[in-house]
Amino acid sequence: MSSVSSWRDDVVGLIPALRAFAWSLSHNGSDADDLVQDTLIKAWSNRDKFEPGTNLRAWLFTILRNTYYTNVLRRRREVRDEMGEYASTLKTPPTQDWTIAMRSLQDALQQLPAEHREALILVGAAGLSYEEAADICGCALGTIKSRVNRARARLLKIMDADEPADVMALETAAVLGTA
Repeated sequence: MSSVSSWRDDVVGLIPALRAFAWSLSHNGSDADDLVQDTLIKAWSNRDKFEPGTNLRAWLFTILRNTYYTNVLRRRREVRDEMGEYASTLKTPPTQDWTIAMRSLQDALQQLPAEHREALILVGAAGLSYEEAADICGCALGTIKSRVNRARARLLKIMDADEPADVMALETAAVLGTA
């Protein structure tokens, strides 16, 4: 127990030197105090890693210096924005429109006959050629082409669209109540 209290007393005795070193790095009293506090927390948490008989002052100063440089690097990546002005300029395009359109597409696909849905998914979604889709379905090439064409036309009709690009606009407008 005496070794822990002796170690603690030695660390406490070095606090003024740590604070002076921290101030020389940060040039700000508040930042220097925070830096010393972080150093003491790290030193206390890792006191079992300190080798008795080595230079405690050098060990603490190294922790303080490394903590300071870590904070400097972190601050470089951060943007000071207390008033939220920078944050208000950040925008992300809405994703709910795509979610709505995808749900509508899934519902419309379920309304297609199974052979039309299968052909359309193989060619349109899986990216297979008509020949590969015909082999998988066990039918003629012309039959697959016909099924895909009919499926596309029926899908557009189910979704009340004239062109594939209209589907997204129509679904968004329907949800927003502007259609």
